[in-house]
Amino acid sequence: MPPNISVSKQAYASITDQPFVPVVVGAHVGGYSLVRAFHEAYGVTSLVVTGATSWVTDGSAILEVVHCSDAHDPDVLAATLKAAPFAGLTQPKILLATSDSLVDVIDAMRDQLDDSWKVPYVRAEILERATRKHTFAEVAMRAGVSIPTTTIIDLADDGDGTAYLEKVPAEGYPLILKPTAPRAWNTVTFEGQAKVHEVASADELRDLLRRIHGSGYRARLILQDMVPGDDTGMRILTCYCDRDSQVRFASYGRTLIEEHSPGLIGVPAAILTGQNREIVDEAVRLLAELKWVGYANFDLKYDPRDGTSKFFELNPRLGRSNYYVTGTGFNAVTWYVDEYVHDNLPEKFELVEADTETVYSVVPVRTIKWALARHPDLWARVQRVIKAGGLRNPMHYRAERHPVRWAKILAAGVSYDRKFHQYYDPEAAFHPGGEPADSDLPRR
Repeated sequence: MPPNISVSKQAYASITDQPFVPVVVGAHVGGYSLVRAFHEAYGVTSLVVTGATSWVTDGSAILEVVHCSDAHDPDVLAATLKAAPFAGLTQPKILLATSDSLVDVIDAMRDQLDDSWKVPYVRAEILERATRKHTFAEVAMRAGVSIPTTTIIDLADDGDGTAYLEKVPAEGYPLILKPTAPRAWNTVTFEGQAKVHEVASADELRDLLRRIHGSGYRARLILQDMVPGDDTGMRILTCYCDRDSQVRFASYGRTLIEEHSPGLIGVPAAILTGQNREIVDEAVRLLAELKWVGYANFDLKYDPRDGTSKFFELNPRLGRSNYYVTGTGFNAVTWYVDEYVHDNLPEKFELVEADTETVYSVVPVRTIKWALARHPDLWARVQRVIKAGGLRNPMHYRAERHPVRWAKILAAGVSYDRKFHQYYDPEAAFHPGGEPADSDLPRR
């Protein structure tokens, strides 16, 4: 193997003996969560393709890093996957992305790979309809799924988009502005750029639109009604669809706190898991309408104004916080292996719902307690689950023994806590009267 490949000869020999090889593109917490899930279920080592290592992968005993100079370039990624160490692996290889833009990249280069590569994602046409927020809204409405009031701003045809300000009444603010094309969004930069933007007034929206247009972004933007409530109003749903677009599995949870640092806004940092069959049934209708395949990860928010949960978007993969699924005891990656490696999903089945109450968290418990200061009943419930042994942190895995790695993980916890105090104010985010009933999550 070439010297720039970090996989040791000993590790490579071990990987060649595995019945299959997970290949994860991306090295953040979500990528490690996939690696851990495969190791928990099958004891296999994963190959992580990335341009740079980080504390997430450093010193890990359950993965090997393969360098790729630009994983967001389809031709570069394809060349990497056809070279060492992959060239010598003849067994099935499950190729997984850790971001929406990487799903696009994998779709663009998948035809360059041989049949030993298993790619559990829909093709471009369906991917486009589902993940571009303007077409997602259209599909959701056809399926009878609740979404926030939505306006589409097309920067390709409509100048800098400021003409849309006339369509928004003064009482319509605050609003949420998001890109519809993650890959295009990642190729531009401008002052204050974030994954999601909150705008409180027409002046703020005008200034933001001009900065976005000035950056060179020419795809559509989505402007949505901001559903009131803090992070605890957010919901997450993950569904697995087989190759016939039948939903086999669903895992639901209530967000306790989201990431608030720039670039990660909206990513759940702590989740209380549970069940909500009504929302699952809505998702089943939507996924059937899309003819979906593989995992779909939905962001929703409870709306205290009408008592419904609004679907915001569909992520075409297991999300960054995917260990909230595996931590319930329903290992998320087993569906991939059963269908794409063993081809043994039963023809007759009943939809499986994860039903274990746990607390997924990448932040220290003290951070959750601080964030839930205005929700004492919810904190009491979370505390009961934690005391009963229900805390699940994807980075805290006993198979990892390297002391330096554990020191970095503990340091990361301190860093998380500091960042939340820097970027998030629970007092400012709290909306009195916006606390939803807990009927959508089981009590123990």
